[in-house]
Amino acid sequence: MSFDSLGLSSLILKAIEEKGYSEPSPIQAQAIPAIMDGKDVMAAAQTGTGKTAGFTLPLIHRLSKGNLAKPNQARALILTPTRELAAQVHQSVEDYSKHLALKSVVVFGGVKINPQMMKLRKGADVLVATPGRLLDLYNQNAVRFDNLEVLILDEADRMLDMGFIRDLKKIMAFLPKNRQNLLFSATFSPEIRQLAKGLVNNPVEISVAPANATATKVEQFIYPVDKNKKPALLTHLISTNRWEQVLVFTKTKHGANKLTKYLEQYGIKAAAIHGNKSQGARTRALAEFKAGEVRALVATDIAARGLDIEQLPHVVNYELPNVPEDYVHRIGRTGRAGASGEAISLVSSDEALLLFDIERLIGNVLRREELEEFKPVHPLAESRLGKAPKPKKPKKPRSEHHDGQRSGEVKQGHQHNAGSAKPASRNSRAPRGRSNNNNR
Repeated sequence: MSFDSLGLSSLILKAIEEKGYSEPSPIQAQAIPAIMDGKDVMAAAQTGTGKTAGFTLPLIHRLSKGNLAKPNQARALILTPTRELAAQVHQSVEDYSKHLALKSVVVFGGVKINPQMMKLRKGADVLVATPGRLLDLYNQNAVRFDNLEVLILDEADRMLDMGFIRDLKKIMAFLPKNRQNLLFSATFSPEIRQLAKGLVNNPVEISVAPANATATKVEQFIYPVDKNKKPALLTHLISTNRWEQVLVFTKTKHGANKLTKYLEQYGIKAAAIHGNKSQGARTRALAEFKAGEVRALVATDIAARGLDIEQLPHVVNYELPNVPEDYVHRIGRTGRAGASGEAISLVSSDEALLLFDIERLIGNVLRREELEEFKPVHPLAESRLGKAPKPKKPKKPRSEHHDGQRSGEVKQGHQHNAGSAKPASRNSRAPRGRSNNNNR
């Protein structure tokens, strides 16, 4: 199948050709015809599948056939959970509508609101926005939706994860009822289906990958390592393998800053992106990373959501995420659009249970590599995936335990008979490795 067969206008096909694409991805091949038919769509697609073009192409085609936006009005609204994703989606709209007269505007928090208000005065055929900033602009009468034709929720699952449900409900309340609705999510979780009930009408459901599947062209493996040796191991991997571009995930903002400083000390140009960084700093770091001026981009999960970096060869989980689904999203940064990639996790002994959760989710035991100079002092427990639980040994009958005797009396008797045997340490169990730190 080619893009020519999907019914897109010649000017859009020209823009697609200039981007170097000739054949639609599976999500595009299914979503584009349904959207062009005016149907509501629910699509489950992992990042890196081409889903953004899957909705921007038919959206631009539809809008190009109608009247241009009036002042302060938006004809299509695309909601995204993060600033980075909003910028990426807006860029996609700009790229594919470059030969058309359509106007597109992107708005998000973290930057001054006045320039965004000025742009909206001329109207927007496509408005890409994060929920919070959109509400600010609406409350200041900077934008109206009387002529809204299409609403798109991109990465709806992450919007719910980030607590945007109240903002979404407020936005739905002031949008016109007669519109086309498109919902894109990594999975069709129960929460997403509940959201969809009040959003889409008789939707076409599209799913291009099994739930929580990882990209097939991403080679995944782990390095067992003690926690205090992780910075040195990461530096060794980047330097020895001569990696020129690697995206590194940490759990916390503080951890991202600390690791960035460490890498810089050892001559590796690095930059951190997280919620405490200004939008200007985050945009600059990403641009330098894409241009090859920064070798290591150190990010938290929320900051990295929606990053679209073509041909990204390496992703490193410096720390495993608390939520196993986040592992899938993280490594989805590489192996995109048919390219191959490498996802490496540095795993310490206290992260064993997090590793087991990930392996159960993806249905695979991750291959283990080991470097002699970084061999852990505290060994990482073997994987539990596919292992049957050990049968419990039958308890020996206790002849001294008579009917009516309290268990405490038996225990005392056993301790007395045990002589000098030491009681088991309360701290003998391995730590669970879970954390409630939500500092992203």
